[in-house]
Amino acid sequence: MREEEKKRTSQNSNWQRLMKKRWVFPAIYLGCAAIILTAVLMFQAGNDTEVPGNNAEGQGPNTSYGDQESVEVNSPVENFVMPVTDVNSSLIQKPFWDENGSKEEQEAAFIEYNGRYQPNTGIDIVMKDGETFEVVASLSGTVTHVENDPLLGNVVEIEHLDGVKTVYQSLTDVKVKVNDFVEQGDTIAKAGTNQLNKDSVHVHFEIRKDNVAVNPISFFNKPVTSLLEEEGQASEEGSEPAGEQEKEETPAEGEDKPEEGEDKDGDEGSSDEEQEESVSYLT
Repeated sequence: MREEEKKRTSQNSNWQRLMKKRWVFPAIYLGCAAIILTAVLMFQAGNDTEVPGNNAEGQGPNTSYGDQESVEVNSPVENFVMPVTDVNSSLIQKPFWDENGSKEEQEAAFIEYNGRYQPNTGIDIVMKDGETFEVVASLSGTVTHVENDPLLGNVVEIEHLDGVKTVYQSLTDVKVKVNDFVEQGDTIAKAGTNQLNKDSVHVHFEIRKDNVAVNPISFFNKPVTSLLEEEGQASEEGSEPAGEQEKEETPAEGEDKPEEGEDKDGDEGSSDEEQEESVSYLT
């Protein structure tokens, strides 16, 4: 019995001496951590099954609707900028013709050519020193049209997004061609003259949405999406509920319905002499 007690006492003392070693507890901790990590990796490997058709590579988050191409959600939106490299040295020689502008503003925005007048559908930009200058892309986009027009001079059109395009006229030394992709600020040509403005070196610049010209000054330093949002608001304001149209077209009770060829006021169609005279525009 005493020998067995001596053996147990010896084993306990050996275990106690072992546990007093400084490296024992770190070794136990590392061993447990290794076992847990190995178990986690084995569990993930067992659940890592490949889903067919879900192999999108990492190009940032994107979205798609129906059969449309996926569009990158985080793609940057550019602001419209003046198509010149030195904005502080530039001047607006002829402004955009605004139907809501004052009479003086509209007169200043008319272009005269051979005794005929047309409203300016863009802005004419010159330098204060009167010298030629580099014309740069206002937005990144694809060149869709390059032409040497006998009246407008060299013309370049750049397509952007959702029907938005920029137009550059009265150019010289054109450096781009159709299907070229240009970054915002890339040089596309130099300013020159054309038949509509022979007296000054300038660039005629337009912003168009679905081929309708808008005032470029209203959108400089604003994102291209501001043009799309403004158009959407105008469409909502201009739309009239169907119920309102029916109210206008339906005669009041007891009132005779206009006969064919007669308008709502009881007069026949207005003659050509009664129509307002319009300004003769260039074609």
